[in-house]
Amino acid sequence: MDLHRPRLNCAESFPGLDHHMISYCPAGNARLVQGRAGIVHESMISAGVSLILPAGYDSSWDGDSAASARLRVPASLVDMAAEQVGRRSMAQVEIRNVFEVRDTAIERLALILLAEMDLKPHPTQALIVDGVSTALAAHLLRLYNVFELAEPRDERSLGRVELSRLIAYIEDNIDRTIGLAELAEIVNVSRFHFARLFKRSTGQTAISFVEQCRLRRARALIAETDLPLSEIALMTGFADQSHFTRRFHRHIGSTPAAYARERGRRRTGRRSDGTR
Repeated sequence: MDLHRPRLNCAESFPGLDHHMISYCPAGNARLVQGRAGIVHESMISAGVSLILPAGYDSSWDGDSAASARLRVPASLVDMAAEQVGRRSMAQVEIRNVFEVRDTAIERLALILLAEMDLKPHPTQALIVDGVSTALAAHLLRLYNVFELAEPRDERSLGRVELSRLIAYIEDNIDRTIGLAELAEIVNVSRFHFARLFKRSTGQTAISFVEQCRLRRARALIAETDLPLSEIALMTGFADQSHFTRRFHRHIGSTPAAYARERGRRRTGRRSDGTR
């Protein structure tokens, strides 16, 4: 994803892209003219509006440029999503050109990525980006495909052995980045199919599950060791202590330091009785 700042009287042209592009306006407004496939669109673009540019078509833009987050969705990812719901032929996948739409799902997903851009790189980030990309691909296919979709073919869930392998892998790699693709490889399915299977089997997304594993390990380390909180943050896959504190507080209801004090520890790593 790229973040573009507002500009006045700008002109841009895009040759046929090899990916689908969603341009989301997070703030401000601007007059914009788009030419595509011999059709000219003109409107005042404002905060919350998205524009969808499907792969393979040239387009030109003229006017004022509002702040925009440009989300690139690989065409191959949309094709993969289509294959999972019975649309094997790429001829049955054609994303519509949409000049102006208010789509709450796109907005929520774009805001997740914008929030990630403000953070330092962290191990959970790849999983978040993978998950958002997969969700965007599925969303484009469901709402913006020219062709009607068939019903899903496969409604199976992950078995206990598969879930056990996944949990063991996550626990063994809790201190580093874990991507959706590598989790999918463990159970030998596509990334898109894995996201659906995991949610169906556990009732939660893989992103949420991995974060809960990180927080569970962090709570155990706080309660059972004298390690500094900054070290625990890195050992459990958070970008830094600040990131760790925010996520811990959101899910546990207290900061790691407060949680440690409740269990007889000081922030420095000493126990409250003065022993190490």
